[in-house]
Amino acid sequence: MKKFILAIALALPLSIFAQKFGIVDIEPVLTAMPEYTAVQTQMEAASTQYQSEYEKLQEEFNKKYTEYQSLEQDATTPQSIKEHRVQEIQDLSNKLQQFANTAQQDLARQQQQLMAPVEQKLQDAIKSVGQEGGYTFIFQKGMALYDGSTVVDCTADVKAKLGIK
Repeated sequence: MKKFILAIALALPLSIFAQKFGIVDIEPVLTAMPEYTAVQTQMEAASTQYQSEYEKLQEEFNKKYTEYQSLEQDATTPQSIKEHRVQEIQDLSNKLQQFANTAQQDLARQQQQLMAPVEQKLQDAIKSVGQEGGYTFIFQKGMALYDGSTVVDCTADVKAKLGIK
């Protein structure tokens, strides 16, 4: 009995130091996921729609500005009409800026919403690989301060868990 307790007492400190660490290169795993590709396709379509609408507003602005330049050179045009056109141009300029800001915010929000389940799936796969492999920690590649010989690259395992080749 004393030998058994002695063996456990000697093995316990060794098991504390026998921790297993892994790293995962998330970028190639993420970009290889079909869900990621689908999100990118959706984001490109949304971006194209916003770009098209912005170009229409830009054309309207350019048209008004060109008209104003013609009026500005015409000495017979009353000052009140010129001032009205300047106000229209300023309003369109503000509208363009506001649209650009709104589009950027909408695209960022949409990206975040669409990527949330993809990122969760990736995190679940990493967690599963960590549990199955007995890893104490799995770090994102490049985030660990030291990734020497005691660290195992788990990228291939995570890809396999997600069914990615």
